Amino acid sequence: MARFMTSLIQHLLPQSALTGDRLFHLAHWPGSREGAVKGGLGSRMKGGAGSESDEGGGRFQRARQLDESYHRSVLLEEVTHCLEPRPGKLFLDGTLGGGGHSEQLLKAGAKVIGLDQDPAALSFARARLSQYEENFGAIQGNFRDFGDILATIGIKGLDGMLFDLGVSGTQFEDGERGFSFSKEGPLDMRMNPAGDLTAEMLVNECEAEELARIFYQYGEERASRRIARAIVEARDKDPITTTVQLAELVARVLPKKGKIHPATRVFQALRIAVNDELRSLEAVLSEVPRWLRPGGRLVVISFHSLEDRIVKTFMKRTSSAIVDRPEWPEPRPNPDYAFKLVLQKGLAPSPEEVASNPRARSARLRVVERVS
Repeated sequence: MARFMTSLIQHLLPQSALTGDRLFHLAHWPGSREGAVKGGLGSRMKGGAGSESDEGGGRFQRARQLDESYHRSVLLEEVTHCLEPRPGKLFLDGTLGGGGHSEQLLKAGAKVIGLDQDPAALSFARARLSQYEENFGAIQGNFRDFGDILATIGIKGLDGMLFDLGVSGTQFEDGERGFSFSKEGPLDMRMNPAGDLTAEMLVNECEAEELARIFYQYGEERASRRIARAIVEARDKDPITTTVQLAELVARVLPKKGKIHPATRVFQALRIAVNDELRSLEAVLSEVPRWLRPGGRLVVISFHSLEDRIVKTFMKRTSSAIVDRPEWPEPRPNPDYAFKLVLQKGLAPSPEEVASNPRARSARLRVVERVS
């Protein structure tokens, strides 16, 4: 039986996902409509992420201990309202995190496929949502690959998709992940700990011009050149290896003004570069129309202007049936037309939510619905 299960997993999973057991709680869904994966495949597999035998289990355990952060999903009620979950619907949560949004969908009787490239998040969500295993599957993978992953497991269409682009509170609070300038730790910043590129590599190996480009393009940092020059001068003496080292260096170049730490934009830029976040987002959005059924909704939560601009531009471009340009003699049908806007503007969290969860303050939710 064990040999049969291993063979079946290797047949179903893309080769990029075969480093360890990546498929959890894929039991009996999505049902006959999509060609179900039979036999409870991967529902409680030994050696899967989060098991005691898993390498890095200590980090997974820390994720469980920090469940308060994972529970604080941003715009939770708004997301649930927009997706309209009910029995018979199938959703993709492309950024599973701690599973808070997915839990709301599952409570309403829907089925959910969850993706996340962070094994600690998968471990936590797997435990949290174990009671829904008949309707829930969690797979490790970058959300930019969701199309290949869905095709591999036999999915043909979705009733809704959610992409919450934020970094979880748990990732920030874990100093070992290197996301926070206020937590001592290595300059890592990888969403997927198995990724090849780290922030330390960028900081210590990129030329000043390239560093300045990263800080300006991904962090909208006006002092990008000054900061880049300071980094190069400092690393010529000693490598910059920790979050606090870098944060203090930036603070010396840009004295603090107001509530925002001067290293905020630099850390954002490095994180985006390490995880190739903006190109991943563009790749994801281009695939969405193919997978949403008519009436299905796409919900995206962004946390900074670069992400929100990409999402806003995509939704505007694909929600106009007709395109008109000054140089054209008459309007033309839009070949990219696929959606109608559900919300004309981005939705911000309520003051009450921001008061209880300050990290939510910059969140913006945008929604479109697939047309026939």
